[in-house]
Amino acid sequence: MPSNDLAQQLLRLHQEPALLTVVNVWDVISAKVVADVPGTTALATASHSIAASRGYPDGENIPVAEMIAEVGRIVAATALPVTADLEGGYGDAPETIRRAIDVGVVGANLEDQLKPLPEAAAQVAAVVKAAADAGVPDFVLNARTDVFVKNRDGDPDALLAEAVERGKAYLDAGAPVVFVPGRLTTEQVRVLVDAFGPQKLTTIGIPGTPPLTELQQLGVARVSFGPLSQQVALTALAELVESVHTGGGIPAGTRPLN
Repeated sequence: MPSNDLAQQLLRLHQEPALLTVVNVWDVISAKVVADVPGTTALATASHSIAASRGYPDGENIPVAEMIAEVGRIVAATALPVTADLEGGYGDAPETIRRAIDVGVVGANLEDQLKPLPEAAAQVAAVVKAAADAGVPDFVLNARTDVFVKNRDGDPDALLAEAVERGKAYLDAGAPVVFVPGRLTTEQVRVLVDAFGPQKLTTIGIPGTPPLTELQQLGVARVSFGPLSQQVALTALAELVESVHTGGGIPAGTRPLN
């Protein structure tokens, strides 16, 4: 069931000066492990990781009903606010948001997929309205622009200018925060924060980006880790297999599951 109290809690976490960090989860057990670590204040799902765990490639190939069902299981496993990565909305973003709210989600990433800006901004406005109509007016829509991830070889100055334009349009359409994934430099982050305002930008913590302490000082609201958390977990699994194949075993310090 929708809970605007949890949405307000999640929104406050974005608005506080302290940087919100969310290590993304993909199923109930990963959600429980992350939630149980002291200092965790919210959970975020990773669409890529959920799809991969169920045998689908990334990019809205998983049926939306299957994605929502898995997200619902994660929500049911925690008392923390949960924000869901819902890709581009699976063809009907407002309806997908309504379905996510029905299972208790109080925030979401939504990709613009570089749609024409008027269309992308209208989609943000429609999603914000759908959330309010569903009883969650403080729903934390993290409006994502794919400017950098889809144009890795583009002119950095032109990409930054487009990210600023798109992000400001999404904020004007009602999104409380804007997600600009990519390997951003300190100066690019500073320009984005100056354009959007403090605690309005969210980024991804991929290798090569500024350290978390610096991002907090710059006024970034949140850093997430997308599919990288699953990659870390699966790397540990592969390394265990390699160790076993050479006569080793379970690494010292392995923690039991609760």
